[in-house]
Amino acid sequence: MTKTIQIRVDEQFKADVDCLFDSLGLDTSTAVRMFFKAALEQDGFPFAVQRRREQDDYDNLRPEYKQAVEDTRLRRNLFGPFKTAEEAVASMLED
Repeated sequence: MTKTIQIRVDEQFKADVDCLFDSLGLDTSTAVRMFFKAALEQDGFPFAVQRRREQDDYDNLRPEYKQAVEDTRLRRNLFGPFKTAEEAVASMLED
């Protein structure tokens, strides 16, 4: 026996989602079933669920933290790899 699930979404959102899934060769119902199956296999969400940091939060970071974020994004001033966590921590504590 099958059950029907109904959800309410904005008309444009639905059109965008349908277009995306169509471009992948799927209909939206199949994509939703794929999500449900993946969730069961993972015993949870099949992707990380986390709160995104707002731009205001980034703007309020101390300058050295902003620099570290920028360096990471640009892959500069990076050190390692390290063989142990202790080596990594020691590197971070060096002046």
